[in-house]
Amino acid sequence: MSPIKVPPVVLTGDRTTGPLHLGHYVGSLKSRLTLQENHRQYLLLADAQALTDNADDPGRVARNVIEVSLDYLAVGLDPEKSVICVQSHLPALAELTILYMNYVTVSRLERNPTVKQEIGQRGFQRDIPAGFLCYPVAQAADITAFKAELVPVGEDQLPMIEQSNEIVRRINRQAGREVLPEAQALVSSVGRLPGTDGRSKMSKSAGNAVPLSASPQEIRSAVHAMFTDPAHLRMTDPGSVEGNVVFTYLDAFDENRDELEELKAHYRRGGLGDVVLKRRLDARLQALLAPIRDRRADFAKRPDFVMDLVRAGTERAAALTQETLDEVRAALGLFRFNRG
Repeated sequence: MSPIKVPPVVLTGDRTTGPLHLGHYVGSLKSRLTLQENHRQYLLLADAQALTDNADDPGRVARNVIEVSLDYLAVGLDPEKSVICVQSHLPALAELTILYMNYVTVSRLERNPTVKQEIGQRGFQRDIPAGFLCYPVAQAADITAFKAELVPVGEDQLPMIEQSNEIVRRINRQAGREVLPEAQALVSSVGRLPGTDGRSKMSKSAGNAVPLSASPQEIRSAVHAMFTDPAHLRMTDPGSVEGNVVFTYLDAFDENRDELEELKAHYRRGGLGDVVLKRRLDARLQALLAPIRDRRADFAKRPDFVMDLVRAGTERAAALTQETLDEVRAALGLFRFNRG
C-alpha cells in the first residue's frame, strides 16, 4: 500500500496595519483561494511584525487584526481550509526568533537587500529599531515554525526567503540532521499593481488605494481620477498603453482578453477616448467588489463569530508551532527538565 500523500504546507499572511485593497487581491488573495484547495494553508495576521514600524500606535495594529480577518472571509478564504491565526498569540514564534538570532550576524542582516531598501525608504539611517532590523529572523521563525514548504512572495522578498533558508541550514548542521525543511518561494506571475495615481506602491496612507470594502461611489471616483496618457489630449490622438494606469488595471481585472487587446490597438492608433476605458474598468471593479463588500458587511455584523474563528485558528496554530519549537530545542540539545 502506497503512503498517503500529505498536501504541502503554505504560509502566507499580512501585516495588520489597515484593511486590504486591490493590490493585495491581485498580489496574493486571489492565489490563496486556489492554494487552499490542495494545500495546508496558514494565514498569519502579522500584528507583531506590524509593530516593528508602528510601535507608536499599537491600537491601530490591534484594531486591524479583525479588519484583515474580515477581508479574508469576504474574498472567500475558508477557515476550514486556510487556518487564520494571530502572530502575537503564538509564543513559540518569539522563542524561535530569539534562538535564531544566535545563528545570524548583524552585518548579514544589514546586507539583506530588502532590509537595506526599506531602511532607506524609511530614512532610519542608524536609528533602526532593533525589531525592524531583526525582522528577517522573525520571518524565519514564522516560516519554520509551521514547517512551510511554500511561501508566496513578491520578487522583492526573495532575499528574506534565502535568509530564512540560511538559518535552517545552520540549525540542521548544528543538529546533525534535517530538523527543518527549507522553504521555496512561490513568486506571483502578476506584477505589483500600482496606485491609482500611478505610483509604484498602492497604500491607504498615500490615498491611492482602492479598499476591498470600497463603496460604488468610491470605486467610481478612484477610476475617474486615474492617470492615462498625458499626451492623449484628444480622442483622435494616438495613445500609449505602456505606463497607462487604466490599462494596467484592465490587464489585472478584465477577463475578456480578446476585447482588451482590440481596445489597446484602437487606443494606440487613435480614436478611442479615455472615458470609454474608465467606464469599462469601473464596470469590472464594481462587479468584482460588490459581492466581496456584501460578504464583508455580513461578517462584520457577527463580530463574536469572527473572533471565535480567529481564536480557534490561533489555538490550532499554537499547538503546531509549539511542537516545532520542542523539536528544535531537543535537536539542539538545549536544557530541559526531566519528567518525574
